[in-house]
Amino acid sequence: MTHVLILEDDRASLEALKKILTEYSENICVHAASSYEEAKEFLAMNIRYGLFLLDVNLGGENREDIGGILFARELREQFRYTFTPVVMVTSVGAMEMQAYRELHCYQYIMKPFHPEQVREVVRKVLDQEKQEEPPSIMVKRDGVNYQVRCEDIRYIEAVHRGVCLHMKGEDWKVPYVTLKQILLKVPEGMFLQCHRIFAVNRREVEYFDTVNRIVKLRDCGDVIEIGVTYKAEIGRLVSG
Repeated sequence: MTHVLILEDDRASLEALKKILTEYSENICVHAASSYEEAKEFLAMNIRYGLFLLDVNLGGENREDIGGILFARELREQFRYTFTPVVMVTSVGAMEMQAYRELHCYQYIMKPFHPEQVREVVRKVLDQEKQEEPPSIMVKRDGVNYQVRCEDIRYIEAVHRGVCLHMKGEDWKVPYVTLKQILLKVPEGMFLQCHRIFAVNRREVEYFDTVNRIVKLRDCGDVIEIGVTYKAEIGRLVSG
C-alpha cells in the first residue's frame, strides 16, 4: 500500500486529484489536506508516505504565499523523507526553478493539470517502489540464517557476546557479532551510533534530547542513552 499526501487548498483541484489517484489503483491510500496546518497533522501520524503532491500557493489570490514550498522544506529536513518523491502543483510558473533547486522535486505539474499527467507520475512512483527491494541484512539465530529488513529494526544494542536487534514486535539476540560489524552491514547513514553500545534507526527517532542525553523513539518506551563522547556529534546533527 502506497500512502499519498495531497496538500491543496482549492477544493475542486483537491477532489480531482483524489479521484484520479483512487481510481488509478486500489493499492493507493490518499490523505488529503487543505491547509498547511492540516498537512503537518498528517505528517505527525505514524504513516510512511511514498509520494507528496503539494500545491505551491496556498493563499488563494495571494500569489506571494509559498506554503507548499515551506511544507516541502519541512519534509526534506526529516531523514525518512530525504528522497521521497515530491511533486509540486501550481499555476505560478515562476516558482518552478526555485522548487527544483531547493527541494529536489521529482516533477512539476502546471495547472490546469490533465489526469494523464497525474497518472503518469503515480505510475513511475509505483514502478520504482516495485523495483527497489527494502534493504536487509543476513543474521544467524539458533544456527539458522534469517533475512531481516533494516526498516524493521528500531535500534541495535551491544550485549554480552553479541548484539540485540530491537525490532517492531520482538527482540532478536544475535550471538558472536559486534555492533561495529552489524553497522557495516546496514545501509550507510540509516543507523546512527549514539552510545558505545547503542545505534538507532534514524527513521524511528522522534527527537534527540542532548540535555538529558537520551533518544526518544516513536511508539517505543525504551530509553536510549546518548554517550558522553557522542553528545557533541549528536548536538551538531540536531542543530543542523
